[in-house]
Amino acid sequence: MNKEFKTIKTEIRLPYELAYGATWTRFFEGMSNQILYGSKCEKCNRVLVPARTFCPRCFIDTKEWVEVPQQGTLTAWSYVNYRYFGQPTTPPFIGALIRLDGTDVDFVHLLGGFDLSDFEKVRKIVKNGMRVEAVWANERKAHIMDIRYFKPLA
Repeated sequence: MNKEFKTIKTEIRLPYELAYGATWTRFFEGMSNQILYGSKCEKCNRVLVPARTFCPRCFIDTKEWVEVPQQGTLTAWSYVNYRYFGQPTTPPFIGALIRLDGTDVDFVHLLGGFDLSDFEKVRKIVKNGMRVEAVWANERKAHIMDIRYFKPLA
């Protein structure tokens, strides 16, 4: 005997608070002042951005802070033209991996500052290896979106 089950479609929201801790607090306070900080591993000398409490390669605490440049190189990107829950901005947008100058890991953020409405035009502009620079929000709140996006450098 086959039994048919009914389904219900609903949306669940789960409000929460996140304690940044000492490392992320300092990192995001820097962002509110238009400064990007990385943490440096004293064993392997890698500079990690966003700053981390420990080096994921060496498993030792990172104690040294380094101000890093606001320019870097685009290493990968993804064009998003549909809506989903929790998006950082309204589509279309480009999620990007950016290797900031003097750092050793990619920084995840948005690429923008040009028309994103036509994907074929976007493909002609956006290339892995291109140089980019941070564009800061006018109002900063010690949040990752204090950087509005990274724009291509001519």
